[in-house]
Amino acid sequence: MAIKKQAKPKKDESEVKENIQSQLLVPLDLYLKAGIHIGTKFKNKSIEEFIFKTKQNGLKIMDIEKINEKILLAAKLLSDYEPGEIILVCRRETGHKPVKKLAEITGMRCITGRYLPGTITNPEFSFFTEPKIMIVADPWHDKQAIKGAILSNIPVIGLLGTNNSTEYVDFAIPCNNKSKKSLPLVYYLLGREYLKLKGIIKSDEEYNFTLEDFTDENL
Repeated sequence: MAIKKQAKPKKDESEVKENIQSQLLVPLDLYLKAGIHIGTKFKNKSIEEFIFKTKQNGLKIMDIEKINEKILLAAKLLSDYEPGEIILVCRRETGHKPVKKLAEITGMRCITGRYLPGTITNPEFSFFTEPKIMIVADPWHDKQAIKGAILSNIPVIGLLGTNNSTEYVDFAIPCNNKSKKSLPLVYYLLGREYLKLKGIIKSDEEYNFTLEDFTDENL
């Protein structure tokens, strides 16, 4: 007579939430408050794997666990480089302060506002620089910088909303890459994890910066 396997008891909602929380870089409520998971009504097929659900109004919602995982993996990728080898690019105004703050605390280079062609491709330019990896806040707005990265044969890490394409991006961080609350959180976490992985700080408690340090209250 076949022996029936006992069904495993189902985890209740609070247990599932606790398990998810233990793997996150910050409390789940902080991710939700920042709206890091909020997409647009448009969906690019290449970003489909990161979409958790579509609301009744058509708004796309991204998977917070996958966002969290990609932020951590991006920090690990960046930790293979020295600060001066990394360039941060952001044309979108809501990302200017967080990008500048990340550059300030880590020593990375940054370009906010308009990206000038030739910045990483023309040695005769006075502002010429030779990074080994680039981070862009939005592949569409920062497409001129990505063109330079392709010509210079350097990898690109891109923050991607649901309407962005992964084309020409070597490593994608799915997130709300438009919000004045979401972008500070992404760069805040990249800075903290990068400094830990480089051995500059040993714990979260040694990260002497707050999310407010990355947030532009004037926006």
